[in-house]
Amino acid sequence: MTYSLFHLIFILPPILLLAYQQPQPLAGVGGRRAGFALLLIATVAFVYTTPWDNYLIWRDVWHYGRDRVVGTVGYVPIEEYLFFVLQPILTGLWLYRLLAHTEEPSELKPSPAANVAGAIIWVGLSLVGAWLLQRDFGVYLGLILVWASPILALQWLVGGAQLWVRKRLWLTATLVPTLYLWIADRIAIGQGIWSISEVYTTGLQLFGLPIEEATFFLMTNFLVVQGLLLLLVFSNSSSQTKTEQQQTV
Repeated sequence: MTYSLFHLIFILPPILLLAYQQPQPLAGVGGRRAGFALLLIATVAFVYTTPWDNYLIWRDVWHYGRDRVVGTVGYVPIEEYLFFVLQPILTGLWLYRLLAHTEEPSELKPSPAANVAGAIIWVGLSLVGAWLLQRDFGVYLGLILVWASPILALQWLVGGAQLWVRKRLWLTATLVPTLYLWIADRIAIGQGIWSISEVYTTGLQLFGLPIEEATFFLMTNFLVVQGLLLLLVFSNSSSQTKTEQQQTV
């Protein structure tokens, strides 16, 4: 199986299905705002992931079958760059489908303590990642943690309380596409599309999937879901404030 065929089988069909099934207004907030948020998150994901993934391949942390890709830009396959955009779209559309059928929480003024608590947890994981980087077996997992955890900490510091009052939505939106991508990734590794270094990994596996790969998809889906939720929540709050001001005038 080639990397392009992997996209055609595992990534594009659920995206097309979710796009077709999207209720209106999109994400329950309207097409323009939700569409802009998804485009922004996909763009940020592409920009932020590109140098990190180039470093991973340069460092020989993971490898791809040269006969399985169209070509490369830098060290990274073209199909991998495409995945940087497709994964946020896949996860984002799943979140939007859930949002359209989810009522806003009644507790609209949650405790800001959740912001600090969440940020501390993610900062702690950043430090764990830094420790792992000092050991060969921890390089891949460490790189994932020090790359993703600081952004997740910032998201929680800014809006962790908003995420916590929506924890059922937040977890469902994250875990369902994560489980799907775990299965797809396990198949891709089994097909030899890409492989993971034995030197720079712990050797721990989750149903045959390296724990590093499982962590990567969990962390990246947290980044996408949290980023989209916070963008929509805060933009919605801003819109409501403007409406109230106009009505007062």
